[in-house]
Amino acid sequence: MTLRTFQFWLLATVLASSLHAPAAAASKPDPAFVLEEICDPVGQIPFRSGQAPPGMVEIQGVGAGPFNPGCWETNQLNWVSESRRPLLAPRMGGVFRNIYAPSAVEDGAGWRFFYAAWDGVDTVNDRVYSANTPDFIDFYGRHTVIEHGVFMHVSNINVQRSEDGALHAIATALVGGRQANKPVYFLSPDGKNWNGSPEPCTAGISNIVAMDGYPAYDEGDENGANVLLRDNGKWALYFTNWRDPGKCYRAEGDTPAHFKLAGLALNTSHAVNDVKKFRLAGRDCYVMALHKKGDVTGANDNDKLWFSLSPDGKTFGPEQRMPGARDEADRYIFSVGFLARKDRILGVLYGAGASERCERNQIFAHWLQKRVVLTARREYTRGNGLQFEAAGALGPDRQWFRLPHGATFEGTITVYAEDGVTQLGTRPVALEPGVAYRLAWK
Repeated sequence: MTLRTFQFWLLATVLASSLHAPAAAASKPDPAFVLEEICDPVGQIPFRSGQAPPGMVEIQGVGAGPFNPGCWETNQLNWVSESRRPLLAPRMGGVFRNIYAPSAVEDGAGWRFFYAAWDGVDTVNDRVYSANTPDFIDFYGRHTVIEHGVFMHVSNINVQRSEDGALHAIATALVGGRQANKPVYFLSPDGKNWNGSPEPCTAGISNIVAMDGYPAYDEGDENGANVLLRDNGKWALYFTNWRDPGKCYRAEGDTPAHFKLAGLALNTSHAVNDVKKFRLAGRDCYVMALHKKGDVTGANDNDKLWFSLSPDGKTFGPEQRMPGARDEADRYIFSVGFLARKDRILGVLYGAGASERCERNQIFAHWLQKRVVLTARREYTRGNGLQFEAAGALGPDRQWFRLPHGATFEGTITVYAEDGVTQLGTRPVALEPGVAYRLAWK
């Protein structure tokens, strides 16, 4: 036990005795966590290295656990909004700045984060970009992955990784003249070369996805609703033709370049942007993310997000609400994607802006997290057990709490699962503003 951990334990022990808990409490099982102050591991710097904003504390280790179908079926989910607004903004190098269509793929060290944008460029042509992030706190290596080439735009990127590690991407391409959008497919065996060309590769007509069994496809407008999924050794494509509105279809194929219509997946006027599959305890569960296409004339509810569930990926159930826009900065939502890690969903990312013209978008986030409640000692607030919950999140695994008085907080911390009601444990704490702490799970 380090000196800092011992001091924290000793202070917590003293606080526990001062709370005058009934004797029976001593027989309760120890909570499943300890709370540790994040300190300089070397100890040569006389400052605490774990910093939070002044007057606040940061608590880490709050990310969502394994996917729980029951919580999603009842929509009992504890969402915490990202404190940074936006999470990611366009680069400032050029005068055209509009970033949306998030799609994140695990890469072993974190995530490869793809998005469509005018990422600080000199023309209003959508391209596909990517960055690397270990934690969705910082982003590195932003660069262009796919140039628009003969198309007006290449956007609405959705990326999957196959069993051999290759990356497969479906995007939307706007074909000039007809003003119609088509899904386009790109393959990268190594994450550096796409369709045989080094990044950035240039999109071409040969990248357009072929479709059998759906006569309306060729003359259709499949804009911003094209989702790829690796499913039972094959590929599935979820798409909508806005000239055949109100329907989200599923197509299937041996390759993402060529599909055959499999059937209607969901009756909806919303745009599908992501589908994740989980298998837990022998049960499959598919989760679809949707938004209202804000660039459709007369669209309503373009500040909202939805999800839908399916046991087989073929037919999805009624849509349920997710948290959406918070204020004018993200009023118009143009895209959505889940952030997943192995067996869990950590949050929802969305491209949105203050303009209905889809020209000033940035990327925002809500995180699915454990619920943390701080209950103050009576002496601390001159009241009776005032409670404090997260003022916001910093990435998928951290929460910020605003403390009153700007003084040491004394009381208890209670942690609930990401359903917000299942208690995981409670213990006494003393928290100092400006300091970061970590929940360490036993």
